[in-house]
Amino acid sequence: MNRSTEEFEVNSRTIATVAVFSALTVALNLSPFKIPAPYAPFLYYQIWEIPIVTAFLLFGPLVGLYVSIINTLVLLIYFPGTLPVGPLYNLAAILGMLLGVYVAQKVMSRRSSIKNELVFILSCTVLGVISRVLIMSVVNWAFLRYPYPIGFELPEEVIAMMLPVIGFFNATLAMYTIPVGYVLARAISYSIKVKK
Repeated sequence: MNRSTEEFEVNSRTIATVAVFSALTVALNLSPFKIPAPYAPFLYYQIWEIPIVTAFLLFGPLVGLYVSIINTLVLLIYFPGTLPVGPLYNLAAILGMLLGVYVAQKVMSRRSSIKNELVFILSCTVLGVISRVLIMSVVNWAFLRYPYPIGFELPEEVIAMMLPVIGFFNATLAMYTIPVGYVLARAISYSIKVKK
């Protein structure tokens, strides 16, 4: 096989992977499976971020990034939600979480003596949670004060009171999204190896 054929195969495989995971992510995002947070009913626990984490862990950061961006674009165009730029808030949260997972992967790969899968999952989850909460605290602090369609024109005092609640939501969402995404990535990876 020549180089251009190999590149096309890799690119077509990447495009197909991104398409499948994007479709799954959008479908789950639009599904009725939403659980309002009991402490903040305007926030919803959902499962649509799990395929993004799975794609990120299975196929690398670029595939995870592409799936995240496609999901955001579809939502911006067709289903933005209460706030027209809400999908951009979601994108910031996802990318913040993936940044933490990426850092954990890099740190763990440098410490090749650490082979414990549980330590890896915990590292990814902890850094993903921290990164997501920090980034979203900055995003919410910066933009919720603006008028619609950017924010909700909230006074600074209200934003300050809401940040811990939103931070808790972001932390708890990442605490199930990352481990479940990892388990699915491992299962898919194992299935692919078995079929070869």
